[in-house]
Order: sequence, then C-alpha cells, then structure tokens
Amino acid sequence: MTIELRLDLERPGFRLTIDTEVPGRGVTALFGRSGCGKTTLLRCVAGLERSVRGRLVVNGETWQDADRFTPAHQRPLGYVFQEGQLFPHLSVEGNLRYGYRRIPAAERVVQPEEVTRLLGLETLLQRRVTEISGGQRQRVAMGRALLTSPRVLLMDEPLAALDAISKAEILPYLERLHDELSVPVLYVSHAIDEVSRLADHMLFMEDGAVRAEGALRELITRRDLPLAHAEGAAAVIEARVTGHDDRHHLTELEFDGGKLVVSREHLQRSVRVRVRIMARDVAIHLTRPRDSSVLNCVPARVLDVSDDPHPGHVLVRLAVGDSTLLSRITRRSLAHLALQPGTDVYALVKSVAIT
Repeated sequence: MTIELRLDLERPGFRLTIDTEVPGRGVTALFGRSGCGKTTLLRCVAGLERSVRGRLVVNGETWQDADRFTPAHQRPLGYVFQEGQLFPHLSVEGNLRYGYRRIPAAERVVQPEEVTRLLGLETLLQRRVTEISGGQRQRVAMGRALLTSPRVLLMDEPLAALDAISKAEILPYLERLHDELSVPVLYVSHAIDEVSRLADHMLFMEDGAVRAEGALRELITRRDLPLAHAEGAAAVIEARVTGHDDRHHLTELEFDGGKLVVSREHLQRSVRVRVRIMARDVAIHLTRPRDSSVLNCVPARVLDVSDDPHPGHVLVRLAVGDSTLLSRITRRSLAHLALQPGTDVYALVKSVAIT
C-alpha cells in the first residue's frame, strides 16, 4: 500500500517537482520552511491544481496520469484546513452528518458513532458550532472529513490557528485517530513537536522538491539535515508501557535500548507509546553515576560529533540500542570527556523532561 506522487507544477518564480512514494497508511508529515511547496503539494493531491502534470496513485487507484485527471469533486479524500470552515447554521451533529450523507451507503467505511467516540464529541452533538471552542471546532472538522470515508486525509496545518491550551487538548485525539483508523494522512505542519507526536514518515521539503524522506525518527536525528541542529532538536523513541509507580506518579517504559521512567500517568500496561527527548536534556557520563536525582540512565555509544549553530556547543549523536538520541553539550565538556565515535558512555535524562 503506497501513495505514488510523481508531480510537476510550474508557476512564475516557483516549480514543484515531486517524484516519490509514501506509505499508504499512517501519517506522513510534509515538513519544511514556508514557501517550500507543502500546501501546493496537498492542493495537487486534492485535484485543485489543474495545470499539474504527472502521475498520482493512491493505494492502487489512479487519480491522475498522462490520460486522465480525476476532478477534485470526484476524488475520495477529506481535507482539513487551518480553519474548520464549518456550517455555522448547523449543529455539531449536522456538520458531521453532512459529510456522511454525501457518500453512498455501500461506500461508507467510517461510521458517525465511531468518529464521535474517537474525537470525544458525544456531549457536543446538539450544540451549534458557534458555541464551542476552536479546538472543539477543529475536532468537528476532522470528524466531518473522516465521515466522507476518504481514501486519504489531507491536513493543512490543522492546529496552526489554535492556542497552546487548545493544541494540548486536541493532540491526544489526533493520536487516537492515528492508532485506531487506517486512513492514510498527509499532514502539513511547521511545528516539529506536533509532527514528532503524530507522524510515522516524513518528506523534508526545500524549494519545491523533496530533500530527504524516510521514517520520522531517523530524519529528525540526521546530522546532514537542519532538524538535528535546531534549537528544539530532539529524538523520538518508540516504547512499551511495562508498569506504574503509583506512589510517585510515574510510568515505566521499555524500548530497544533499555528502560525509562516518565512523568506520564494513565497509560495502560503493554500499550505502545512515543516519547520525545530534547537534545538539551540529555547529559553524558563516562561511568554510571551513583546517588543522582536523574532516574534515567541508559548505556550508549557515540556515533558522531558535529558542529552546532552556537560556537560553544556541539551535537553528539548517541546509539541507544536501535534508537538514536541527540545530546547538545559544550565544547569544554567534549574536550573534558574526550568523546569520539565509538566511545561507550551513559546517557542521562530527567524523567520530568521526557514528553
């Protein structure tokens, strides 16, 4: 199952040239600076750019090639914008069922009750969309898009217009959709923390082209890409819940490189979770420390050391099992520890720093 994107669109002063395939399930992030072509690529997939040339195949269904161009209104997709663009005269339920009623009964693969549960809309159904918060309206917009039973869901910075509190409210619902629905998502965002929580795959775009692509956890730690050198540089680790310390309100995790203790509660045992560890929160020791307040200490090996935008800092990539951590340390620390590729060390991370 793949989405084949071989598209060419030329405008005055800009050209989009895409030649790639992305997974036909899960969340693929389109990431890059403003003006690199992320939204234009979504518009091409949606059929909103009639002058685009090339080939588009979604999980075996051809939407465009040299002989055909399926118009936008005939493409089985959902599109969620920065603003929900809901119908103000309808209730929440009316907006949801608007999308549902457009689809013939035999083609409906997503049901209203399922979407309502996944997005936590049960208590809002009878309210008008003008009476609910911005985060709740975006959940309704997502629900309406899903109830068209799309072959692919396009999301163009759906959280960009929300404040931090509303974002924090809606992200768990997006994670639930990711875990429980099989609809592939192409997700545009400028927020790497948001992408790190949701995406499986990434297209890193520059100047209308794909500079790099692959699994998100690999791309965000690659030394040749700017993500690893940004102020908010971080690594993502996939782990499994193994237990809880109820007395101290901590959760215990296992991953391929060892164990972690995090300050995240209410996670069911054996559930797979994703944690994000900032480079600035990873300390390096040559020996295992004793009597430390830091609860997480995992054996690691230095992969490489590279320059950092700050002249007094360096970025150290660490192999921890099959995972990669980033550590931003001072050049003085680098010299003091005599770190070089192949050095065996211990990586320390505060539990309160892991999100």
